[in-house]
Amino acid sequence: MSNLINSIFKNKKVNLSKLEPFGFVLTETGYVFNQNLKDCELKLIIWISMSGELSAKVLDAYSEEPYTLHLTEGAAGSFVGNVKSQYEEILLSLAEQCYEPDVFHMSQALEVIEHVHNTYGDELEFLWKKSKSAVWRRKDNNKWYGVMLSITKRQLGLDGDDLIEIIDLRIQPEELESLADHQYYFPGYHMNKKHWLTIILDDSIDLDEIKQRIAVSYQLAALK
Repeated sequence: MSNLINSIFKNKKVNLSKLEPFGFVLTETGYVFNQNLKDCELKLIIWISMSGELSAKVLDAYSEEPYTLHLTEGAAGSFVGNVKSQYEEILLSLAEQCYEPDVFHMSQALEVIEHVHNTYGDELEFLWKKSKSAVWRRKDNNKWYGVMLSITKRQLGLDGDDLIEIIDLRIQPEELESLADHQYYFPGYHMNKKHWLTIILDDSIDLDEIKQRIAVSYQLAALK
């Protein structure tokens, strides 16, 4: 897989149901997209397996010989520039139309996401491109009641640069003051540190407790 493909599809997962409307054809082994490139006798073929693995090639439209100059760093000229531009444009459109953010992978984070979906009918909203953070907000007033982020331990004041996944939830200031121990419970990361609580989603806090705290946060978000 090329560096360009890695860059475009990093932290994204394919939604297979959106591939055929984009122009893919379902085959026995996955999905295939075939498009002739403009102003050249080349075509782009993209394969996506049922498990989501992607590969792409530019081929001569007649001989089927691979064309790779568009992947060569420093290659110049109007022809290769045209091919590279179209190649990148199609891949970017594919990522925009058929892929979804895939940032959170810890088991407890996935359980929390599923719980919020089943209980409140809400999906995480990724409001900032390339940011490893997303929010849940109430449908009636658009107020946030939860934020999920992927950060390093050091960013939370802990030792190490390992990535962790956290949740920020609303909380009453007096409860936060007595609860925050900077080991399991933290003042809200990147939020108002008097009104938000941060929990690491590494199973150190029981899932049932987190569910209860989400319910409280949801209610607090309803207040003016």
